[in-house]
Amino acid sequence: GSFGLREFTQIRYDAQKFKRKLDPSLEAKVNVEKQAVILEEEYEKMKQLNLLEWKNIRGPRPWEDSREYQEQQRARLNKTE
Repeated sequence: GSFGLREFTQIRYDAQKFKRKLDPSLEAKVNVEKQAVILEEEYEKMKQLNLLEWKNIRGPRPWEDSREYQEQQRARLNKTE
């Protein structure tokens, strides 16, 4: 009986060790030194985007028919172009 219990408790502790290991993306958020690197990379990505030509396009509401709304959006875009 004690040998069987030993195996089950070992599995329990192994599972706890596995859960404690963080995902690298989560670990970077927790670790301040790695976070600065990620923020700089994101800043460089944002600098490359052209935000002056950005248009806000509203999606359909849950009660609206999405196909009908998409057709209306396409018609508006074709008129402005």
